Amino acid sequence: MTAATSAPVGAPATVGNLKRTLMVPGPTALPPEVVEAGARPILYSRSPEFVAVWEDVVRRLGTVFQTEGDVLVFGASGTGAMSSAVANLAARGEKVLVASCGNFGDRWAKICADEGVEATLLEFEWGTPVDPAAVAEALEREPGIEVVFTTQSETSTGVVNDLPALRAAVGDRILVADAVSGLGVVDLPMDRWGVDVVVSGSQKGLMTPPGLAFVAANERAIARSAGLGPGGFYLDWERTRKGGSRSPFTPPVTLVCQLQAALELIDAEGLQNVFARHRVLGRMCRAAVKAMGLELLGPENPEANVVTAFRVPEGVDGKAIPAGMKARFGITIAGGQGKLSGRIARIGHCGYYDYRDIVTTIGALEIVLDGLGHPVELGAGLRAAQGVASEALGAAA
Repeated sequence: MTAATSAPVGAPATVGNLKRTLMVPGPTALPPEVVEAGARPILYSRSPEFVAVWEDVVRRLGTVFQTEGDVLVFGASGTGAMSSAVANLAARGEKVLVASCGNFGDRWAKICADEGVEATLLEFEWGTPVDPAAVAEALEREPGIEVVFTTQSETSTGVVNDLPALRAAVGDRILVADAVSGLGVVDLPMDRWGVDVVVSGSQKGLMTPPGLAFVAANERAIARSAGLGPGGFYLDWERTRKGGSRSPFTPPVTLVCQLQAALELIDAEGLQNVFARHRVLGRMCRAAVKAMGLELLGPENPEANVVTAFRVPEGVDGKAIPAGMKARFGITIAGGQGKLSGRIARIGHCGYYDYRDIVTTIGALEIVLDGLGHPVELGAGLRAAQGVASEALGAAA
């Protein structure tokens, strides 16, 4: 391995032959089985072989969404699923409520604006969760609202909202949750909790490349959508439902095959075990961050296991932290988005990650912070992460 020696310890340096490691909240690393599935000869999308794959994927997705309702698959990103939900559940000119605590919560309102839907945006400080009591009060002020859009896991801040409490606050209205980063990472039994619609994408907890979007909807939401008429053309729910085991349009065949491989891995591990693994990864990362003298963004939540967001320490260039991690160690972490740009850094751990990934990332982060002038005791973060892992692995033995 060849490394430049002229740059300061914490500054970006040109390093060759590094193993590249993605530690961002999407797109995330791919298991070898998923990579291999993407290299297989392509199937004809109308062939019995692919129809069998499609049906298996939809069935397995129902298990991950924890629903008996419809699961619709689109060739799109997670934002496509969000757009589909707005277009199919709200008429032009209709008022809806958007409860947001970050960049992706705000995206609901932007989509509504483009669809001609009037969104009442209820905003909460980035880094704090949506307050169910405030949602209930907002709905009391506007009793005509029938649909509420919110976020399960706010990727821009690491916050995970309390969906059961929000379900209670929303009452008999349709509740739509963005679980693009949370699905397969944070428990979300949508049928048991009564969440009407959950949208997601392939590139995070489902360990598949970007390009697939999912909408899981219960009977009540499907009936509302059908009553409103077409929700666009490509993203229309009724057209997609009528396709049954055959997508009404040419699907991303290879991505669907890769998703099947990923879902088989989730089934083999066991969904509850997947959630338990992510809880440990989240605990490890949060413990390490605090041991390094860094401040978490917002209150700690034991279920916030998609991404760990921490405030950039005073006197440190926030953008230099991700830059140093990538240049010196080949590890990509994320910076802040929107109003938090340069003020926070984010370590993703959703999907194909285990204890070793956290230990490696924390060890590198200590060195980068030390070089950037943050007073950190080398090894403090590692000891904290190892302590959490040791406790968890010991309990599982």
